Amino acid sequence: MMDLDNISRNILLQLERDGRISNIDLAAKVGLSPSACLRRVQELERTGLIKGYRAVIDPSVRGAAIIIFVMVGLSEHLKKDSLAFEQAVAKAPEVRECHNITGSVEYLLRVEVADLAAYKAFHADILGTLPQVSSITSHICLGSPTDKRA
Repeated sequence: MMDLDNISRNILLQLERDGRISNIDLAAKVGLSPSACLRRVQELERTGLIKGYRAVIDPSVRGAAIIIFVMVGLSEHLKKDSLAFEQAVAKAPEVRECHNITGSVEYLLRVEVADLAAYKAFHADILGTLPQVSSITSHICLGSPTDKRA
């Protein structure tokens, strides 16, 4: 873990809020000259603290009106089973996030679909065909009052 000073922390905070902020505006917000700010950002990128930049797309634009969090338990706790499951869900366009978690199940998925019929198809045709899966628990998202990914 890199030891960050307050300026670097502030740079990360500002970029997290707005990844498209200009270097000049970023420099003004963190109290550096533009050249010093750019060097700091480049160092944060080089060390991997900044992993990349992306656009956060409204799911409805992709035709995904429903977000469902899916808890998936595996029947075996072998590395080969985890890898096979991860490879299978990585191919499913409905799966927007896959997290390996602790607790009573092994995985938490964020699934985005157009409607319940599309989720039923995903549930049956994707998750339901994976031999590693022993349990599936679905939670339909009613809203996201805090979502700092956007």
